[in-house]
Amino acid sequence: MNTSVDSSLIADLAAASRILAAQGVVDSFGHVSLRNPAAADHYFMSRTLAPALVTPEDIVEYDLESNSFNANGRGSFLERFIHGEIYKARPDVQSIVHSHSPSVIPFGLVDVPMQAMFHSAAFIAAGVPVFDIREKFGATDMLVNNRERGVALASVMGPKDVVLMRAHGSVACGPTLQTAVFRAVYTEVNARIQHWTASLKRGNSMASLDAEEGRLADAFNENAGKRAWELWRSKVRAEVNW
Repeated sequence: MNTSVDSSLIADLAAASRILAAQGVVDSFGHVSLRNPAAADHYFMSRTLAPALVTPEDIVEYDLESNSFNANGRGSFLERFIHGEIYKARPDVQSIVHSHSPSVIPFGLVDVPMQAMFHSAAFIAAGVPVFDIREKFGATDMLVNNRERGVALASVMGPKDVVLMRAHGSVACGPTLQTAVFRAVYTEVNARIQHWTASLKRGNSMASLDAEEGRLADAFNENAGKRAWELWRSKVRAEVNW
């Protein structure tokens, strides 16, 4: 591992896995990564492990081709190419979460766009594209497990913060680890609220955030989201003492 990277960043990345599990975004599957701040063409991610069990010792470093530097026999996630290819395409992205959070999945299956239901999910107002793997690759195992599939996913995501994956899950990105985790959590929360709202509207429109409201609220959330991270991170620290 790159010794110039502060060990606290590695601990935060391990904690992020546990936070996402505690918030119901990931279960036995899913992963979060962090671009190496000392080498932009590298990123960190856990070895193959259930997110709630990740420790700093489980973190592996990869290049953007998703080849590991220090796996030392430890398994790598098959879908690490999601991370490598988005980092290549998006120099602004410093952290990525891939999850299968249940309330989000239906929006990749039907022609109903995800909308920003409240200010904490303001980033969704910019739009959430859907990546359908069969459009380019036909029938597959649904996994983004090679470079070509990762490139296609990154292309559909474009400049957005979230992309859905038909019959699979979603990806949330951010300029920091804390923001990516916040967005992954509130994508799931927003999805639940949209399901509830749709059941109440009875033919009426939903008064969701428009693009400008979303832009303004999301700018505020860059700092406000730190409060959520401090709460979530403190709970992990109390449990594991790192």
